[in-house]
Amino acid sequence: MSTSDSLATSAPSAVPKNVRWVLLGIMLAMLLSMLDNMVVSTAMPTIVGDLGGLEHISWVVTAYTLITAITTPIWGKFGDLFGRKPMYLASIAVFLVGSALCGAAQSMTELIAFRVVQGIGAGGIGAGAFALIGALVPPRERGKYQGMTASVMAIGTIGGPLLGGFVTGHFDWRWAFYVNLPLGLVALAWLWLKLHVPAQRIKAKIDWAGIGLLTGSVTAIVLAATWAGTTYAWGSWQILTLGAVAVIGLAAFISVEKRTAEPLLPLSVFTNHRNFPLAMVLILVAGVVMFGAGLYLPLFQQTVQGASATNSGLLMLPMMIPVVIVSTIAGKVMSATGKYKIFPVLGTLSLTAGLGLLATMSTATSPLLTGLYMALVGTGLGFTMQMSGTIAQNSVSLRDMGAAMSSVNLFRTLGGSLGVAAFGSLFTRAVQPALPVGAETDPGTLHHLPAGAKNAYLQAVTTGTGRIFLTAAILCALAFFAALCVIEVPLKKAGPPAPSAAKAENTPASAAN
Repeated sequence: MSTSDSLATSAPSAVPKNVRWVLLGIMLAMLLSMLDNMVVSTAMPTIVGDLGGLEHISWVVTAYTLITAITTPIWGKFGDLFGRKPMYLASIAVFLVGSALCGAAQSMTELIAFRVVQGIGAGGIGAGAFALIGALVPPRERGKYQGMTASVMAIGTIGGPLLGGFVTGHFDWRWAFYVNLPLGLVALAWLWLKLHVPAQRIKAKIDWAGIGLLTGSVTAIVLAATWAGTTYAWGSWQILTLGAVAVIGLAAFISVEKRTAEPLLPLSVFTNHRNFPLAMVLILVAGVVMFGAGLYLPLFQQTVQGASATNSGLLMLPMMIPVVIVSTIAGKVMSATGKYKIFPVLGTLSLTAGLGLLATMSTATSPLLTGLYMALVGTGLGFTMQMSGTIAQNSVSLRDMGAAMSSVNLFRTLGGSLGVAAFGSLFTRAVQPALPVGAETDPGTLHHLPAGAKNAYLQAVTTGTGRIFLTAAILCALAFFAALCVIEVPLKKAGPPAPSAAKAENTPASAAN
């Protein structure tokens, strides 16, 4: 094996003494991108009231998620080629520039354009965070720090709506974007000083053909997921055309990646070890559950159970608290024993059971019982989400860590987009027949309906959410079989080469970025 091969396939040997402080800066940047979409969603009614353009409101979210999904693998590959630290700092800087521009937007068109800039930065933050964790902490030790990542996800899910409501209620809506600036600058300065990762800069041609084909394919998938069942019917020519573009584009992308010397997404990460594609299945399903439950559980609780919309973030606590606790415990057990297969198996079982029970809810189901069902879902997510990422990281070389972890983020994003789209169609089909002409599918509708229509509406909402959770339970049951097929490979402990080895490289290398 050559020196370069040795460097490419190595993994961190020793956890830096200050790794928790370094990870805290990485997590703060992750929190920014996670909070943003939920804060903005809460602020959207106020934004529309000020800027107008109600017909374009969906694009404020779609533009952000679309560009995030497209740029995630690109940032990941650039991190592999040019160094993870500079690419991560650049992505935070782009995100902050986009945030400042969004806060200064004077029209809905400007806001959508500036959300694209934000989304470019968010793609790099998502791709870089997990690649940096993979570079800093060996898989055997990574379980000790899973609680930090789970906590960030929980804070982002719960805190986003609360922060959005507070900001729009007490300040101008523009602060929904400006609030990112001080936090982002702290993260930028923190990582500039604290983050040191061994890396090499590689002279290689950028896979522009792969970038173009993947961009077109992901765009078609996300647009189809966003529009199907709402803007256009599932069988309409628009959705069928987008589906065809996605299939043809992905086929062409695979063909190009097989022939490219430095591919955007090395196909070897999917073919060298069967655990990686299995981990992608688990991550995709976890993304579907996370986004779907996060959207429709609060809707059911507010509409059917009469919970206050003001405390919408708190409604997720019964699900999110177990995520943090279970993920932390599972991580510590994994680090102590080196065993991990049992956790996604238990996780997918718990998800299937919890979602199956949520599918049985009626208009008479108590909030306490709903909370117990949600705790089962949270337990399943805690066992599945972070552990799936560790399985993926343990299946690839350090050389391809950025591309592999960008795949993790891409599959999670696509899972959320596809899940929300499909669930939205199921929900709309159940609820629309029960609504009077001109009424909207939101909790406020109840105040304007007579008693008979109100009961029919509540039943329709219950039916719609039941179908959503039943579909999600079936997906989790399929993911259970994927978890059973995972091979328990010993977690990596090997480390990066000594500085002298790096200096011996024929290609230019930097000791630390």
